[in-house]
Amino acid sequence: MRSPTEILYNFHWVVPGEAARSAQAYLGFLGPFLSGHGIRSVINLRGPNEDFRWWRSEKRVTAARGIAHFDTMLNSRRLPTKQMLLDLISAFDTAPKPLLVKCSGGQDRSSFAGALYIVHRKGWTAFDEALMQFARWPYLHRPKAQQRWLKPFLTFARDDAKGKPIAQWIGESYTDKRLKAWLEANDLGDAFRGLYLPGTAPGA
Repeated sequence: MRSPTEILYNFHWVVPGEAARSAQAYLGFLGPFLSGHGIRSVINLRGPNEDFRWWRSEKRVTAARGIAHFDTMLNSRRLPTKQMLLDLISAFDTAPKPLLVKCSGGQDRSSFAGALYIVHRKGWTAFDEALMQFARWPYLHRPKAQQRWLKPFLTFARDDAKGKPIAQWIGESYTDKRLKAWLEANDLGDAFRGLYLPGTAPGA
C-alpha cells in the first residue's frame, strides 16, 4: 500500500530497490522522503535552477544527508539534444543506487527517463516494459498536445538502433533533427514544439 507521501509526490519504483521516479517535493519533507526510501542519489531532470528556491532547497537537503545530486536537462515539449541524452545516461551510470529521477509532476519527463533507464539497463528485450512507464495509471502520464513525442521516441530509438545498446546508438547516431524528421514522417509533426535551443527554459 502506498504511503501518503508516495501519493503526494507520485513516487514509484522503476526497478525495485534500484531506481525510482517522482514529482518535485514542493511541499517539504524532502529529506525524510528520500531517506525513508533509502535513496542515495537524485537525478534532477529540470536542469540547474539557481534562482529558484526549490532547487536551492533540494541541493541543501541532499548535501546535508550525503545524497548525490545530478542536474540533467529535459524539456517535455522540445526535442532533446544528443548531449542531453548523453548526460542522462551518464547520470544513470554514475549515480549511487538506489537513484531517484524527478521532474515537476513526475508524469512526463520522469516517464521518459524511467523508460530510458529500463532499456539502458535491460536492453531492447525490455521494450514493452519500458513503454509501461508512460501509462496513465499509476504514473498519471496524460501528455498535452506538444508532449506526445515522448512515448514514440522509444519506437524511433529501437528501430533506428537496429539492436545496438541505446547508449551506443545515442552516441553514434542520434540527432534531434533525425528524430524531428521521423516524427513528421509518422504524422507526429505537431507532437512537439520544436528543437531545443540554448537558453530555452526546461518547461513543464
